[in-house]
Amino acid sequence: MDDNSTTIQQLKDSVERFKRDRDWGQYHTPQDLAVSISIEAAELLEIFQWRIKEDMDEEKLERVKEELADVLIYCLSLANAVDVDVAAIVNDKIKLNAEKYPVEKEMGERKKHSELQ
Repeated sequence: MDDNSTTIQQLKDSVERFKRDRDWGQYHTPQDLAVSISIEAAELLEIFQWRIKEDMDEEKLERVKEELADVLIYCLSLANAVDVDVAAIVNDKIKLNAEKYPVEKEMGERKKHSELQ
């Protein structure tokens, strides 16, 4: 699936097929998938530990892509396990965040919304 026009549903289907072909469904409970997301996210974070921006070379970028893919695959697996529409929940969250973080208050700010007046 290296076509840039791949849909989220096609990715979810591909992840589901990969899991099913290996009979891994027995291990892919929502809890275990959530734990796996956290573990993979920590592996992604580890790449950046003690680094400055200039340290990002091609090798590290490849590692970032691999770990980011792992995080996304587990997220899609969790979405499959709990039967949610990824596009819908992301769009819903963006709408909620737009209300929570209005442009006129948040532009260029990095404070938490509760710290702003």
